[in-house]
Amino acid sequence: MQSLNVVAPAFVEMAHRIVWATVATVDVDDRPRSRVLHPYWRWDGSALTGWIATSPTRAKRAQLERSAYASVGYWSPEQDTCTADCRVSWLFDDASREWVWDLFKNAPPPVGYDPGVIPTWSGGPTSSAFAALRLEPWHLRVMPGSVLLGEGGEILLWSD
Repeated sequence: MQSLNVVAPAFVEMAHRIVWATVATVDVDDRPRSRVLHPYWRWDGSALTGWIATSPTRAKRAQLERSAYASVGYWSPEQDTCTADCRVSWLFDDASREWVWDLFKNAPPPVGYDPGVIPTWSGGPTSSAFAALRLEPWHLRVMPGSVLLGEGGEILLWSD
């Protein structure tokens, strides 16, 4: 197992290159549910935090109320994969939602985008249709496709 200082930067590089992630939660009947979302990750040298701009649907709210954990998985056609298993918390206060909105709006492509182009969010970051999720990983895995294809490299793992 490697240190967070090794795994987190490799995770962010791969996740931001792939962009779209499958995010799995558990529903109220203990069944897995997944959806494709667009997280943004920030590594400050000591902590890794993910942010998701999303709609607070009844299903998502119930699932995260039932279990405040999610698995965030990325895959590329080159067989690069990385996963973050996370504690998840909703942010509904105006200051946090505006901050996350601006985070995505000002981030460089391909991760950055203007959330205002999504019709559901036409009311802006303080509308009831918009919320933010904070992701705090407790386990990370980064596997370059070269490992799977027998071309070298290494699997990076970290757990708190």
